[in-house]
Amino acid sequence: MFQLTRRNNFSNSYKSKIMETQGASVVITHHVLDGKQSEYEKWLDEILPVSKRAKGFINWQIVRPIPNLTFVYTVIIRFDTIENLRNWMESDTRRKLIDKAHPLFTKEDNYEIKSGLDFLFYGEKTDNKVPVRWKQYLATWSAIYPLSLLMQLLLLPSLRLMNIPANRYFDTLVSTGCLVFLVIYVVMPNYTKLIRKWLYQ
Repeated sequence: MFQLTRRNNFSNSYKSKIMETQGASVVITHHVLDGKQSEYEKWLDEILPVSKRAKGFINWQIVRPIPNLTFVYTVIIRFDTIENLRNWMESDTRRKLIDKAHPLFTKEDNYEIKSGLDFLFYGEKTDNKVPVRWKQYLATWSAIYPLSLLMQLLLLPSLRLMNIPANRYFDTLVSTGCLVFLVIYVVMPNYTKLIRKWLYQ
């Protein structure tokens, strides 16, 4: 009995550590009524600061619709653990704010919770599945490789031009920071749309 309890505790601790390392993301899609976009933007200004104060919040990203063409907002929010993310998504505070914005929606409040970096591969349709791991690997690698070359060819020489002395640790800090920013906020949201057909086959 002691060994079983100890083993279960170790298993739960290990799972918890994995969640903390990988983090968790939620992909929220809101179909906004035509002409209500400005009201929805004001509502975002209200709910986003509240979500930032939630325990475990890391960051958020908003993919806005194309003006006069689409009406779907996609909001991606990252937390440090799945537990903290679920606590926010199921909180009374969020429910009240969603109820307040409900008249602006043409569909219900839809969201998908994903672990690790799965949020990089979300689809515009809620029935899209996350791509298989080997396709995620190839897609991410093919995005990071040219960006890493770009960091070496452009960013690091730019640091030298600004009279910042070469330092392996500082150069790595700056280059990886820029690389991750570009991958998450610029490259992957557009790149996954470009290769969507292959990703979800």
